[in-house]
Amino acid sequence: MSSLQGKIAVVTGASRGIGKGIALALGEQGCVVYVTGRTTGEGERTIDNTARLVTEAGGEGRAIACDHGNDAEIAALFERISNEVPCIDILVNNVYKIPNPPAWGGGYWDHPIQVWDDQVGIGLRAHYVASWHAAALMFRSEQAAMINVSSPGGQSYHFSSSYGAGKAGLDRLTADMAIELQPKNIPAVVLYPGSVATEFIQDAAKEREMDLSQAQTPLLVGRAVASLLAAPDLMARTGTIAWVEDLIEEFDLYDENGTRPTVRYADRTHR
Repeated sequence: MSSLQGKIAVVTGASRGIGKGIALALGEQGCVVYVTGRTTGEGERTIDNTARLVTEAGGEGRAIACDHGNDAEIAALFERISNEVPCIDILVNNVYKIPNPPAWGGGYWDHPIQVWDDQVGIGLRAHYVASWHAAALMFRSEQAAMINVSSPGGQSYHFSSSYGAGKAGLDRLTADMAIELQPKNIPAVVLYPGSVATEFIQDAAKEREMDLSQAQTPLLVGRAVASLLAAPDLMARTGTIAWVEDLIEEFDLYDENGTRPTVRYADRTHR
């Protein structure tokens, strides 16, 4: 039986992409997984579909609609969870808003100011708000943990200056939260996926002739998260950055196709 069996998890922004992959991997381990996001209904890229797939994978998926740009909706989300379960064992702060149009390249002056609110407001502030509301429920758990999904953009230039500011801020926030959570024996770890073949990237690849042959799949990222959460030395890793490519090797992980990328991230540093 998995050490995560029956654990209660919350994965924000799980209608698609990395959040969906993490939710499904936790479902494989028998977790009860609350999946949040704005997109609901019968479509393929919805929280309802993700919750169904979590259940099919062996867990129990529960979808709750939430706009993480709205503090009141985040508060209502955790109020509802508190009425349904005694605690939260796993919090995965993943939600992110891709600007429309995406801020790929150019100068910051070329992008509308709303890009900052999309990438920093949803990609950083919303994680703080969710963590604040989740704290009391995590304190009730016998073995809680927090994973914050960031990216190598926290250390080197990717896409835009606002993107980097949000990721670097999330890295710092997590490191400092880890210090404050240590007396509660709750680890907080930053996750650095590599190139991930999310739905958004797959759509973009068709137009931009991108090679995704060595990209991580969302489920592979999810399996890296599940393995990290089950690691006996997780508390010793608190406040650090976990690179998915390292976790893949450490835990000998494969994606849903029975493969894994062999190319390592070229521009990386550890801190």
